[in-house]
Amino acid sequence: MGLFDYFTKRRLLKGIEKLNIGDDAIVAPVEGEMIDVSTLPDPMFAEKMLGDSIAIRVLNDDCVICSPANGVIRAIFPTGHAFGIETNEGVEILVHCGINTVEARGEGFTLLDKKLGDKVSAGEPIVIMNNKKLQEKYDTSIILIITNPNEKTIEFIADQNVNRGTSLLK
Repeated sequence: MGLFDYFTKRRLLKGIEKLNIGDDAIVAPVEGEMIDVSTLPDPMFAEKMLGDSIAIRVLNDDCVICSPANGVIRAIFPTGHAFGIETNEGVEILVHCGINTVEARGEGFTLLDKKLGDKVSAGEPIVIMNNKKLQEKYDTSIILIITNPNEKTIEFIADQNVNRGTSLLK
């Protein structure tokens, strides 16, 4: 990691704290504007083929994408473009950072010392995304997908501006 990256990472992570929320909560993993998933330019996401989902358009040049719930990391892609959390209540959530960003092969993403099996709290940073760089070529919407609701009824709030930690459930 270069000196610039080190200071950028420190600046972005300054002041981010884990959230004190219940195990049934699902929160925004990033600050931005919720958008209608059906408008995304990828049918896999737009048609909710992987599960019920929401999308957040990131407005900042750089952003920290955090765990949306208390749980365990069950998947983490070495490219940094996606990770999966199983909540303490057994709900499985995939957080996908952008569309076709796997093609970037990790450029524009910085994984933050997390690995499979790590316990995480809602609001805990997982990856940094260089939105400014990636949006030159990709749609950088953050898509949160409920891949397995574990027999729970999950209803998302209406589209709106959200901050990291805003509850996404009705």
